[in-house]
Amino acid sequence: MPVSAGQHPPTVAVLDGGEHPPGLDDLVGDACLRFAAGPAELADALPGSDVLLTWDFTSDAVREVWSDAIAGTGPGTLRWVHTASAGVDRVAFPALLASPVTLTNSRGVFDEPMAEFVLGAVLAFAKDTPRSLALQRDRTWRHRETETVAGKVATVVGSGPIGHAIARLLGAVGMRVRLVGRRAAEGVHAFDELPGLLPDTDVLVLAAPLTEATRGMLHSGTIGLLPRRARVVNVGRGPLVVQDELADALASGRLAGAALDVFEVEPLPADSPLWAMENVLISPHMSGDVVGWKDMLVELFVDNLARFTGGRELRNVVDKERGYVSAGANS
Repeated sequence: MPVSAGQHPPTVAVLDGGEHPPGLDDLVGDACLRFAAGPAELADALPGSDVLLTWDFTSDAVREVWSDAIAGTGPGTLRWVHTASAGVDRVAFPALLASPVTLTNSRGVFDEPMAEFVLGAVLAFAKDTPRSLALQRDRTWRHRETETVAGKVATVVGSGPIGHAIARLLGAVGMRVRLVGRRAAEGVHAFDELPGLLPDTDVLVLAAPLTEATRGMLHSGTIGLLPRRARVVNVGRGPLVVQDELADALASGRLAGAALDVFEVEPLPADSPLWAMENVLISPHMSGDVVGWKDMLVELFVDNLARFTGGRELRNVVDKERGYVSAGANS
């Protein structure tokens, strides 16, 4: 059943963290916008709102102020929550999941940028780019041999649009790519097959949603199945990895390296040993953030708001049981 605003222009609460989404005011038509920087303002904005846009998708404010009273079925009760992110773990808490509120995400905005980011990390390691930059700063001429990526095996965990985009780009440079998803499908291995795929994996890419099944999936046990030459690239969610156990493996040489864009705690604390490791590339949760990404997020939400107002099917509806947008869903 399509979810809609009913007979009145929708009221939209926007959790913006103090940063208004670019151009949103001019694009939403007759909708009434209620901006909230944090939990206190959101608690005031939600009652009577039809829609919640979580622009600040790193905030736990929605969980903190949620009340079953706002998630009903009559006029002036919340019908739809949209998050300006691909992952929904910040808003997929039990009370929201149990409510009749529809949840959507921003699937489709980040696919290509994140795939390019992963390819860049793979090539940077293979071509020893970090060491070249360090030697350049020291004005040191030191010839080395580097690696080729063609023929190497990449195992990509996450078979959604982001995972498929990553697989396509890694395949384009000659890597042998295996996709791993929740269940087996054409060209996709089931998640429970992963242990058997790790022993010959050269690059393990984590691009899966954070669910109870994937939380802590990379730990000392699974790391032990990887060859010592393997490198890990995590662009999914920090808690996919048991970070201390990964750090120990990197420090001991049990793994060759890691490119980490997401962490258990963000920002990554200054005392984390990961900062000082020469075989680690650290970036601040930016793998999908390219020039114009915020405009694309707004455009997606505005399109969905028009669908909501018109009583049409929304794009990117999240399957609340699985924690992500199912294959074949409207997107």
